[in-house]
Amino acid sequence: MTTTAAVLLEHTDAPLTAADLELVTIARDVGDAVVVTFTPPVAAALEQLAAHGAARVVHVSGTSTLTAVAAAAVQQAVEQAFDAAPRLLLAKATFANKEILARAAHLLGAGLVIDAARVAVEDAGVVGAKRVFAGTWDVECVVPEGTALLTVRPNAVRATPVAVPTEVEVTSLTLDAARADARGVELVSRTVHPTEGTGPALGEAAVVVAGGRGTGGDFAPVHELAEVLGGAVGSTRDCVDEGWIEHDTQVGQTGVTVTPRLYVGAGISGAPHHRGGMQASEVIVAVNADPECPLFEISDLAVVGDLALVLPRAAALLRERAGDPSVAGTAPDAS
Repeated sequence: MTTTAAVLLEHTDAPLTAADLELVTIARDVGDAVVVTFTPPVAAALEQLAAHGAARVVHVSGTSTLTAVAAAAVQQAVEQAFDAAPRLLLAKATFANKEILARAAHLLGAGLVIDAARVAVEDAGVVGAKRVFAGTWDVECVVPEGTALLTVRPNAVRATPVAVPTEVEVTSLTLDAARADARGVELVSRTVHPTEGTGPALGEAAVVVAGGRGTGGDFAPVHELAEVLGGAVGSTRDCVDEGWIEHDTQVGQTGVTVTPRLYVGAGISGAPHHRGGMQASEVIVAVNADPECPLFEISDLAVVGDLALVLPRAAALLRERAGDPSVAGTAPDAS
């Protein structure tokens, strides 16, 4: 019997992100990938889903951003939109999705794995591999039977298209009014914080360039290198406390946990609470004037030098390599 793998994409009313398509890639490699969404899919999103092998889209209308309502929508989709319950349901590892899937797992009596970095279906059951205790231990969580609900960290896999695009079937499901009852939860207010620039979201970025106290509050070199690499800007708690940069950029146990393919830490000593939020990165580059910098202990490449010289020089060399000679040699000499 073919395995069915569901993917929760809350928003398909705009082109999908790389993190969205990574989930579809995982589901497709497991079996038939079925997308559950709370918004009507636009043509661009359907084209992306077809290119990455999705079989079907289930649009659940009548839901809302309240987690209690969204969890009920997930429950109804699993119970009514599938001939047999899907073996697993995947969602991005956002704060909202963690709460939604936790509630949905309770309603469905399903297994739950949070922050999986690898997902597989094996003889023992659905396996979600993850890092725990501030990234110091690797563990495998197994859901032996029934439906497994997993939130998956970005960059767990690379989103890859299929050789022949699929024909995506779109079906609709209206959330029962009784299930839309938030059980006493009321949305009092909602504030959307605008993001600066056009770069990727910090939690989903494949490249993160972070600055610490060593920047002295000048994040211009950090922004420049992040822009060249197509990455997101991160920071440490000290920088946020000093008012140098917004809290949304904070990486660490009290901020955002990131798992990029490349993490560049500039002027960051490497305190435990910061390392707990980034040391699961695939490649770690540390730039610091202090040769005894603790972050060097877990870095793949350590650069001893002034970040104000190293980062602009690196940005200039990357632009030159990309074929923009007009900027070559304009950065300060890092030698």
